[in-house]
Amino acid sequence: MEIGMAGREGDGRSEVVEDLLASMARSAARLDERSAIIRYRAARAASPTPVEPEPVTGPPAWVVGLDHPADTAGRAWPALIRQLRDRYSLSQEGMAERLQVDRTTVARWEAGRNRPQISQIGRICHTFAVSAEQLGLVDSEPMKRRDFNRGLLGLGVSALMGSFDQSAAPAAIPIGSIDDGSSPAERFLLIRKTLADNDNLLGPHLVIPTAIDQVRTIQRVRQNIAGTDLSELVQVQTQFADLLGWLHQDSGDFHASQYWMDRALDWAHQTADRDSVVFVLARKSQLAGDMKDATEAVAAAEAAVRLARPTDRLAAVAATYAAHGYALRGDRPECERAYELARTILEQADPDNSPWARFFDAAYIAVQRARSLATLGDHGLAVKGFRSAINGLQPGYHRDRGVYLSQEAMAYAGLGEIDHAAELGLQAFVIGAETGSERILSELVALKGELSKWRSTPPVARFSEALDAVGRRQ
Repeated sequence: MEIGMAGREGDGRSEVVEDLLASMARSAARLDERSAIIRYRAARAASPTPVEPEPVTGPPAWVVGLDHPADTAGRAWPALIRQLRDRYSLSQEGMAERLQVDRTTVARWEAGRNRPQISQIGRICHTFAVSAEQLGLVDSEPMKRRDFNRGLLGLGVSALMGSFDQSAAPAAIPIGSIDDGSSPAERFLLIRKTLADNDNLLGPHLVIPTAIDQVRTIQRVRQNIAGTDLSELVQVQTQFADLLGWLHQDSGDFHASQYWMDRALDWAHQTADRDSVVFVLARKSQLAGDMKDATEAVAAAEAAVRLARPTDRLAAVAATYAAHGYALRGDRPECERAYELARTILEQADPDNSPWARFFDAAYIAVQRARSLATLGDHGLAVKGFRSAINGLQPGYHRDRGVYLSQEAMAYAGLGEIDHAAELGLQAFVIGAETGSERILSELVALKGELSKWRSTPPVARFSEALDAVGRRQ
């Protein structure tokens, strides 16, 4: 379909950018309903009795154009954050622990040296039952408020913008009061599966609050059980911590992701479950790879390979992440050997009932290799790998499609196919904005830099304007 470039009156944005923003606003208006559905499904998964879904009150305030009251946003928020901390009788360390940030981050907020990021604002609002407006973190000037609103696309905006509604907060499900013959671990597993299923379609920001609430509930339930029930529940708690590590990793909050992966490793050791320890080490390698930390990526993955059984599927997972660590080092021979090892182990792997890495198959190895090839500069082979992965995706893997599109776009940029790279980037942008996936959006910011020399060409101009419109600049 041809996309026109005729400008509109006003701020001069092209039609395609305005259409994209309108589409994303409609998507954001549906996030309240989706968020209610997530909580309803989680409750239904845990309870043998019928659970009524929460009422949907309509789109977020900013979508329907409600005026925000005049305030001192941009000036008073450091003092308001201090007041909030005092209200809960928390030290800076205590607030930092609740929000999974450093104490120095809280100190910088209170000193006015750093403004909280959008994902951090969402966490503050959810944790302390306030809105962004109450904290003075929404500017009253229409243009600045519009930019802030656009930055919330795909992030579950109603939790940030509207008055915080306690009834809408994800309630901890009274697991201990349910007697249906199943164990606490089995019921929490159903909840985790529900959250994981919703994550790929909706992105991490709507799922994180509910997942954190469930970890807190598990911690309470642990105090009242023992023996096998306790061991099984801690294993499930490990899976929740891994899920939260992944959700924060996808949202670009690497510090919070490291926090949850460290908790996952602690809990895995408590159960002395080798599979859990192996997988969490492999995941820590994957996280280090996203952080471009080759040393940690290789070290964690090699430790996982040593600990895993030689014919175990999890050994193949660890070898795959080790391979990308070698790619980050620029060591192609070791990278290729590790991928070959992963394929060999997977082909010969014994059947297993491990809950870990059910996503892992030959196609996953192939797309990870494509990513590594792009890192090593072999863009020609990389684009073939990404295209094969995209064509083979099942319909439900919406966010993964966006990730692969963004990576494919970067590979095409490396080949000098500028227009095609921009067109793929625009496709990935829509998915990234809908899901709030920082993995997609950060890749696209890098792509924008690669394409900056060709900003005057129509495809690159459309792509760059779309990123600019939601405040994603280099």
